[in-house]
Amino acid sequence: MPKVSRESATKSEEVGTVKDRFEILDGYSANFTLFEEDIDATPLLKGLPNDRCQSPHWGYVFKGSMTVRVGDTDEVYNAGEAFYTPPGHTPLKHRAGTEVLMFSPEKELNETGRTVRRNARERSLHVRTSEPEA
Repeated sequence: MPKVSRESATKSEEVGTVKDRFEILDGYSANFTLFEEDIDATPLLKGLPNDRCQSPHWGYVFKGSMTVRVGDTDEVYNAGEAFYTPPGHTPLKHRAGTEVLMFSPEKELNETGRTVRRNARERSLHVRTSEPEA
């Protein structure tokens, strides 16, 4: 059975001040993500359907908090809470120092990720990934 820890993850990505270590487990991405500064990711989703994230996420907040708009409701996820965000959500605010673990279907996450990386580069944000862009 596949497993991963933050330390054993072999893939990494940085977009601005967001640092990600991850592994693909049977079609799902397990991402250990650190938000080093407050971030509103809304501008990075421009160009996706309705300018919203197209990937569902299941996760757990280890430290900090994050706010996500689901439909017309803003959901706040705090340290110690598990969460689910459906496709079509908007990540509004991730506080500096927030650490989360998220599980997402690889295909949907990659589709959203390509747009996020393109928008980040257009805004002159640092983008680094451990794998070549497909």
